[in-house]
Amino acid sequence: MENTLETDLCSVQSALKSPKGRSNDFGGFRYRKAEDILEAVKPLLLPLGIAVTLSDEIVLISDWVFVKSTVTIRRGQASISCTAYARHAEERKGMDAAQVTGSASSYARKYALAGLFAINDGDDADDPPKAAPGVTPKALPAAGIHPAIPGSVPGPRPAALPGMKVR
Repeated sequence: MENTLETDLCSVQSALKSPKGRSNDFGGFRYRKAEDILEAVKPLLLPLGIAVTLSDEIVLISDWVFVKSTVTIRRGQASISCTAYARHAEERKGMDAAQVTGSASSYARKYALAGLFAINDGDDADDPPKAAPGVTPKALPAAGIHPAIPGSVPGPRPAALPGMKVR
């Protein structure tokens, strides 16, 4: 196997352990910060001669301001980057303008790092709720469910969006 930046990134992704070692007692959840990911990944990158850099840019999309964070790994002329965005709030109670920007930057950087290093957040706030222990969730009716494989579930097919074909 050729020793490329891509193959070394795969090795780093496989070896990287960055658990959610912090807890929010008020919200009752565990989390990690960008600094935690960097602390875990730097020792894996150093022996491979890979540098990591992070950069931020303020961008306007429609009427909203976002912080665009890019994390890049580089060895020689080869580089791989991943970008993430976080919406920049106009204000947050108890924070001055610099703190609001810093908060959005930290959030976007964490997700750019997670994207580049293939860190799964485990439970996602958007995941459907799990059933209580001992409770069997009811199956969804087949009508209206359209899996990725067309024709595997009976029922009407989804309508195509303009310019798209449904096979």
